[in-house]
Amino acid sequence: MITRFTYLFIALTSLTFLNQTRFKKEDLLGQDKLNFYDESIRLLPEAGKAFVAMREAALEEGIEIEIVSAYRSYERQKFIWNRKFYSNAKKGISPKENINKIIEYSTLPGTSRHHWGTDIDIIDGKKPKEGDLLLEEKFHENGPYVRLREWMEKNANRFGFYLPYTDSPKREGFNYEPWHYSFAPLSIPMLEEYLKLDLINLLTPNDLSGKSCIDEKFLESYINQNVLGINPKLKDF
Repeated sequence: MITRFTYLFIALTSLTFLNQTRFKKEDLLGQDKLNFYDESIRLLPEAGKAFVAMREAALEEGIEIEIVSAYRSYERQKFIWNRKFYSNAKKGISPKENINKIIEYSTLPGTSRHHWGTDIDIIDGKKPKEGDLLLEEKFHENGPYVRLREWMEKNANRFGFYLPYTDSPKREGFNYEPWHYSFAPLSIPMLEEYLKLDLINLLTPNDLSGKSCIDEKFLESYINQNVLGINPKLKDF
């Protein structure tokens, strides 16, 4: 049985890890390979331990928390960005509109929380996998992942996981993502360190599609609205 003492142990372990580790720029930008809990759970070890504890608790109630996406490298995020930009451009969407459409859900490479090994996209593995899995409607009304969402809303916080992109009308930035959770004991201090980087000069590589529209003004707005447009509980510096 998972108790509050179990989570307290996980949290204290994470704090010990933080005291022993300095986050490198490459780690924060997704440009270096992290030390994962294991290859099937591509999270930092402390986040992986908490995830396993949470998954076991959910299984007791017939819910199988399955990770669809965890760690994502800078290169992988850049591939996703360029693929979406190219697909939208083929439909005749202008570069500026194209970027605004992409950042409804997808991040600029170097800004994804998935770079940190702390964040997960999840579904209920006991349900059939049909079409796009990470759609809002699948987590609401008669969708297959409603019980998962309800269980996570009730229990995830006690394992250290919080929803970054809530449905709060006061939040700016990326659209609501009921499938995305972040391990707060690590992601909070990582965000704090991330914001100390010279992001304006780090986030526009030469081979990024739409680069001509990504200027300093855009990046300042993007950082304020998208990077920081998250659940306030994940900004508790």
